[in-house]
Amino acid sequence: MPASTTTSMVLNHFSKNQANDNGDDLERLTDECKELLLSLPREKGWRTACLYKYKGFWCQPKEIQAIISFQKHFQPRDTDVILTSIPKSGTTWLKALSFAIMNRKKFAISSNDHPLLVSNPHDLAPFFEYKLYADKQVPDLSELPDPRLFATHIPFASLPDSIKKSSCRIIYICRNPFDTFISSWTFSNKLRSETAPPLLLEETFKLFCEGVVGFGPFWDHMLGYWKESLERQDKVLFLKYEDMKADVTFYLKKIAKFLGCPFSMEEEKEGVVEKIASLCSFEKMKNLEVNKSGRSITNFENKHLFRKAEVGDWVNYLSPSMVKQLSQLTEEKLGGSGIEFKVFP
Repeated sequence: MPASTTTSMVLNHFSKNQANDNGDDLERLTDECKELLLSLPREKGWRTACLYKYKGFWCQPKEIQAIISFQKHFQPRDTDVILTSIPKSGTTWLKALSFAIMNRKKFAISSNDHPLLVSNPHDLAPFFEYKLYADKQVPDLSELPDPRLFATHIPFASLPDSIKKSSCRIIYICRNPFDTFISSWTFSNKLRSETAPPLLLEETFKLFCEGVVGFGPFWDHMLGYWKESLERQDKVLFLKYEDMKADVTFYLKKIAKFLGCPFSMEEEKEGVVEKIASLCSFEKMKNLEVNKSGRSITNFENKHLFRKAEVGDWVNYLSPSMVKQLSQLTEEKLGGSGIEFKVFP
């Protein structure tokens, strides 16, 4: 099928106004991806016109193209560290903490020119789908020194077999669904086109509960990494945002041990753990100039990556009926799995 015809057919998926918001993105897709979109289930999107269901999870067209390229070309090393999460679950924080832990011998935590003071965490632990393989790129990652640090929102089941069979380490972070929803909703509204109407809370909540959210359903995403963490504790470390907020020092030590670079007695006496916690704190990162401006991820202004970082902020938004519905859904999908959340501060 000619490329122009395929693009036209894909654009016809959208209403007139929606097509205007997404046409440029569609033009940048490969013919292969355009053809694929025509066969995929679709629903109303959050930041873009539509989300497509690809291999069991929902994502945007450009993400699908990047994921296909990543699955086809990425060659893992056993020393790689891959940070995984569902969006708006503490990803930026986990990237900062992991980078600081892994590179503390190379970059003194108290240094005035530490990379985390001049670079956004998303530049130091790049996403496969948003940066490395975005926009038809096929990067040469062979020259990167070990250990390499990457990130993704892709569900475990859709990671390349090469990663699953390797000995690389995966750290997964998730957050209670109530705060995840509110964070996703407010974030998506900030990123929507000026010509697009704002996302209504009730309508977006319905999509979230139906699993129609970037890289969702959230319950499948969590369960995939949870089950793997139980079966392969040496490969997958499963973390919860609320637990880390409550005792960041404990979890910094846990992450370091999992990565094979535990803190020495001397480091603990010197306060290195606490210094990393301070360097990567929400207040510190939010107020850095590099995080107030620029775009480390295409279409995402760095300033929008830092909102409140609070546990329980959802109480300011959700109605009692919404709380009841999401509570029942969470119990239905995650009950008995062993995944439990602290939803209040």
